[in-house]
Amino acid sequence: MTSATSARTGSMRIEEPLPMFPRRTATTVPPVTALEATFPGAAISQLAEVESWRKEIHRPATHTHKWWAQRLGTVFRGIVVSATATAGEDALAAYQAATSLEGLTVFDPFAGSGTTLVEAAKTGASVIGFDINPVASLVQRQALASWDEGRLSAAYKSVEAACRSEIDALHRDSNGDPVLYYFWVASAECLTCDVDVELFSTPIFARHAYSRKFPEAKATCPNCHDVVPVNLSTDSTGRCGSCGVELSLDGPVKGQMMVCPHGHRHRVIDALRNRKPEHRMYAKLVLRQSGKTYQPIDDFDRSLYAEAAERLAASGDQLIQPVGALENGYNTVQAMRWGYRAWSDFFNDRQLYSLGLLATAIRDLESAGPEREALAALFSGTLEFNNLFCSYKGEGTGAVRHMFSHHVLKPERTPLEAHPWGTPASSGSFSTLFESRLLRAHQYKVTPVDLVPSGSGRADRVAGLSVPIGRDLDKRDGAVVVTGNSADTRLSNESVDLIVTDPPYMDNVHYSELADFFHAWLTSIRPFADYPMSVSTRTFGEVQDTTAVGFGESIAAVWLECARVLKPSGLLAFTFHQAKIEGWVAVLQALAQAGFVVTSMQPVKAEMSVAAPKHGAKEPSTLDTIVVCRKRGEAVATMGDAPPEAADRARERLAALAEGGIRFGPTDVRSVVRGSVLSLLTRADLQLEPADLVVAANGLAEELVDVFAASDRASALEAPA
Repeated sequence: MTSATSARTGSMRIEEPLPMFPRRTATTVPPVTALEATFPGAAISQLAEVESWRKEIHRPATHTHKWWAQRLGTVFRGIVVSATATAGEDALAAYQAATSLEGLTVFDPFAGSGTTLVEAAKTGASVIGFDINPVASLVQRQALASWDEGRLSAAYKSVEAACRSEIDALHRDSNGDPVLYYFWVASAECLTCDVDVELFSTPIFARHAYSRKFPEAKATCPNCHDVVPVNLSTDSTGRCGSCGVELSLDGPVKGQMMVCPHGHRHRVIDALRNRKPEHRMYAKLVLRQSGKTYQPIDDFDRSLYAEAAERLAASGDQLIQPVGALENGYNTVQAMRWGYRAWSDFFNDRQLYSLGLLATAIRDLESAGPEREALAALFSGTLEFNNLFCSYKGEGTGAVRHMFSHHVLKPERTPLEAHPWGTPASSGSFSTLFESRLLRAHQYKVTPVDLVPSGSGRADRVAGLSVPIGRDLDKRDGAVVVTGNSADTRLSNESVDLIVTDPPYMDNVHYSELADFFHAWLTSIRPFADYPMSVSTRTFGEVQDTTAVGFGESIAAVWLECARVLKPSGLLAFTFHQAKIEGWVAVLQALAQAGFVVTSMQPVKAEMSVAAPKHGAKEPSTLDTIVVCRKRGEAVATMGDAPPEAADRARERLAALAEGGIRFGPTDVRSVVRGSVLSLLTRADLQLEPADLVVAANGLAEELVDVFAASDRASALEAPA
């Protein structure tokens, strides 16, 4: 079976199991591994680049629900397999082999979306995942759980029978045709004259994702609110066909400022007066037999919305609704300043009623097995596309821009209300996500597929290298997922062969502050037996801090626990990058405190550079460093004995990536070199002063930034955006 794709995403050919791929068995972690000595960073990075463009296609098991900083399965397969291969083995051949790690136990103390657990489970290893956040645990459980497709489909149909007809009835036009999307705009009062200002940056609300090729767009008339067609390649203004008004294609909002019709200028945040903005529907996208059509809002639409609001008010406590209020935090303060104080504020009344019907139907399913849990997770994932923080991406792409596209709670001035159950033409709806997320994940878990090189930076998707993933989590059938503090796992001493993880970084994205959006609904659904009923997922022991001291103290407690549960011959490997050198110092000093020594550092592709959080950065980072450690006394040092030697190791590995066509930027060079030099902090025998090492790390990093920029490999060093 073949399908063509762009050169960026590489070949998508799926093969049957091939005898040319050897079977490889590993029963221990070797004294010196391929991960430490001969890791094929460039080849793995090329595969990771392919995966990064469509992670949900290549690794669907770990993408059934939103989690932040989801890592690339290709990289973690490379880590797991290389960590169990000897230094003398061909590490790339080992990666491409049908590797069996049955009998080994792999532990991830920061399990996140479950990438480590899935990649290790695909080798037959036993896996243990800990995460302090229950939403993360839910995501991991979906990645590993064995589902019966018949029971899953039956549960889905039961939910559909319980709520779909009523949801459909609230998302239709006066002709009975389904409405895919309603377009809304927030408003604020001018502080000078109290005139209501609709917070448009432009009246154009619908355009094609490739507007140069397809310039036809739709605007809303500021006078009568009819839909006005405009051509982006030729028109500088528009003219309403209903009232004749000529409209500017610029709106009253520019940046953080708004201008009222009388010319008074104010900051939008000030004009809101610390209150949640009012919203008004102005257009809709209707699905008719003849195709999709944009229409203005009419009296029928307004009365239908009012009916939904009345049903919500009359439902009392019969329907599940989001509970809890936002708490102060780096990622919540912006929403709170806009007046969003409770999680229910993130939805309009029709959304609250429709989603309440859906959540209640799932809660009340007779079956309490993994299939009900899967639908609960699917519902939670649907929330991401059905709230007042979503917006319209336009034609020619997935229509709904989900609320976490920037990894923060960013208020939306022109929100999009989608049909939450959906139609085949919908984006981000419960029904479409059932197909694209759950069923795709199920198929992947039954027949896992891996990316292997096919030449010229391309990749084939090959079946037969991995065993099926599905595990019975209730019976702890080779897989354990725990919601708890990884600094106190209660695992047996020296019971783990390999620890592979991706810890939080010292930054401003605090996952619990964002995960509470989902948790506000999940507490009432109770997706699995020990899902916590706490008001918030914020809890003591989170490794989330913007200060080096706080970050270092919290992660040191986890590294100490890792040292306790790891076998003497075991290995700890984790991915890390940090723009601030203080983050590197904190994580490495914590390792030293726990008795670990860094034996190797391997730079590798982390994420595509056009990802939203990176695309907006002045100097985006696209590389992670795989930090490889062993217990002190078991380690063979390979990072050298002095800062220049450690920097040379970094230079060699970065050069190998550049030779392999992997692009990276100055931030990447600094992070990799700093981490490599500061790894000497874990060498107790060297007795180096941290302050001196920081100075050396900064100086050597800048030298290598200049070296790469001036070398023949300059094309590998991406200029700042």
